[in-house]
Amino acid sequence: MGAHHHGDHNSSSTKVLSIAIVLTFGFALIEAVGGFYAHSLALISDAGHMATDSVSLIIALIGAHIASRPPSPKHSYGLGRAEVITALVSCVSMLVLSILIVVEAVERITIPPTHIMPLPIIIIASVGLLLNILIAFMLSRGHKTLNIRAALLHVFGDILGSIAALASGVVIYFAHWASIDAILSLFIAILIGLSSIRMLKEALHILMEGVPHHLNINKIKQSITTTEGVLKVYDLHVWSLNSQKVALSAHIQIKSLNLWDNIYYTVSRLCEKEFAIDHVTLQPELTPESCKHCDD
Repeated sequence: MGAHHHGDHNSSSTKVLSIAIVLTFGFALIEAVGGFYAHSLALISDAGHMATDSVSLIIALIGAHIASRPPSPKHSYGLGRAEVITALVSCVSMLVLSILIVVEAVERITIPPTHIMPLPIIIIASVGLLLNILIAFMLSRGHKTLNIRAALLHVFGDILGSIAALASGVVIYFAHWASIDAILSLFIAILIGLSSIRMLKEALHILMEGVPHHLNINKIKQSITTTEGVLKVYDLHVWSLNSQKVALSAHIQIKSLNLWDNIYYTVSRLCEKEFAIDHVTLQPELTPESCKHCDD
């Protein structure tokens, strides 16, 4: 049943990402043409931003497809980490983009653009804003893997870019202040960069098999230790197989192997219900006294 739902989630994520790619890339072309027509560097930059995001969404789509493949003799855990790796690539691309926006914004503050047509900017940016909100809504309703969240980060960047382009068009139309575009772009680049760094750290944490941030390994150990029949817990490890699936392995000291079936069931249920850990591997360890009795 769980595998069926997992497949449904992957199928849904793939469909949503595919639609998002078509909409994002299609509007990036419209925005680029409109930017050249209106002599607007804001629209051209935002078009480049959306085109970059289209590539990132394609990477996310490939990652979702690879992650959906079942375990094999070569990859016994499956390929779930693919969505983490693609999220990592996506975040790095956003960091590079934010740096490029900062460089361009500084240049445009120094030499403000001229001959800008604000009305086309306002119209195109408004349509782009509505489109990006629609895409964000579609992605937010899907299964929130790290990969989908990275894709959402790109779309939120597009939303901010559309707001900046719209605001610059309005200000240029009424106040004829062209530098506002560069100032807003600088602010957005900083926001995108900070968000990318936060998600980049999370992806690296998973790849380094760190304990998931929402779990406390000491609390897990204490809960297992207080289970009836458990004497001691050794070599407890908790890590993420991907952004959705958590694994645990541990050696558990017990008095007698006759108690093991009940202890294994109890601890497994505890991990699943209290900590949402659905992949549990436990190994029984007898006390030295018990081992002596076994030898006898």
